[in-house]
Amino acid sequence: MKFIKSLYLHKQFYIYMAIASSCFLLSYWVKMLYPIAWIITLFIGVLFLVDILLLYRFKNAVQARRLLSEKLSNSDENPIPITITNNYPFKVSVDIIEELPVQFQKRDFLYQAHLKPNEKHDFTYKVRPVERGEYLFGNLNVFVSSQLKIVKRKHLFQNHQMTKVYPSFIQMQQLDFLAISNYLSEFGLKKIRRIGNTQEFEQIKDYVQGDDFRTVNWKATAKRGELMVNQYQDEKSQPIYSIIDTGRVMKMPFNGLKLLDYAINSTLAFSNVALKKHDKVGMISFSKTIETFVPAIEKLSYLNKILENLYNINTQFYDSDFGLLYAQLKRKVTHRSLILLYTNFEHISALKRQLPYLKAISKKHMLVVVLFENTELEKLIAQDTEDLQSIYHKTIAEKFSFEKRLMVKELQKNGIQTILTPPEKLTINTINKYLEIKARGLL
Repeated sequence: MKFIKSLYLHKQFYIYMAIASSCFLLSYWVKMLYPIAWIITLFIGVLFLVDILLLYRFKNAVQARRLLSEKLSNSDENPIPITITNNYPFKVSVDIIEELPVQFQKRDFLYQAHLKPNEKHDFTYKVRPVERGEYLFGNLNVFVSSQLKIVKRKHLFQNHQMTKVYPSFIQMQQLDFLAISNYLSEFGLKKIRRIGNTQEFEQIKDYVQGDDFRTVNWKATAKRGELMVNQYQDEKSQPIYSIIDTGRVMKMPFNGLKLLDYAINSTLAFSNVALKKHDKVGMISFSKTIETFVPAIEKLSYLNKILENLYNINTQFYDSDFGLLYAQLKRKVTHRSLILLYTNFEHISALKRQLPYLKAISKKHMLVVVLFENTELEKLIAQDTEDLQSIYHKTIAEKFSFEKRLMVKELQKNGIQTILTPPEKLTINTINKYLEIKARGLL
């Protein structure tokens, strides 16, 4: 039974059989084709037996392995390496069919290769998940055929491998690398001009051309007989909270990814940068209730706890309770903190309902409200109008776009910092805002 399950006929076999059948049919009119048909049939039978003997004579004739990591990065291209080894003493052709997780909705994966005797072959394909959670990879199916190409032998490897898709740690690593390089502007990070000095003293150093004369330490200068200046650094250990709204407004998808997942990916990358700047980092998620509260702590290993909490966040179809958020911050966040609030409002009336709570939060904390541009509306606005219906659609789109800009002005008028960003540029714009606030000593 196992032998039968692993035996498949090659397409070339059907071509031979079609030729033989045609000869049998034509032999009713041309008698000389009858023996030719039997010769072809016997020839195919002999090739069939020889091919089976070649493919099934050797045990463990083919080895294949899928190198699946324990974690995949959401919204990124994740490489999946596969290694295959031919242990046959002759050249073979292989068809590799990968059973991908149901989330990818891809059923046509096929990789073909020709392997020499005892040859090892490596290749890599990429997957881009757009949902967090568990992903089940099925069988790695390898179909082997000899040069006769009559039958195929099926080999199964690594049945049911499970992996988890986490928030975008690849994006986090990219930004972590760029944070210590000199190419920030190439990735979109701005160099922020400092306004004044922060108050945290670092050291006294020798004066060099370009230093601010206002930082000259005259007592140290008198002792050394040379100009000495005070050097300051960004204030450290400042509490920073990323607050993610998990209400129904964050369910909206862009480029296959929900706004919630954009916010989660941004929170992870931003938290890593803030921890490298020696600030305290925490996070909160809320909708109708406070779902997650992670207090701000300055510890680099704390990033793993934030990652695990971000992994488990899901969107609810509730209207978010900003009054509950204000009460929670008042009770549990007692020190002045930088609050990054990831949310979204599609109408100015929705913002005005929550504005009293946002103003109350901003009185005690440095509040930054992160809003999302509707990129689909921007595409619609940029299109040329050809008929009355398209004019109507474009007018409505411009109205919604104008309301977004109106929300930003309304928040700024009330002393609340704002980021209005396309979803794909969220992380960069958030880090830019953080660097700007740190450079200007606003916190």
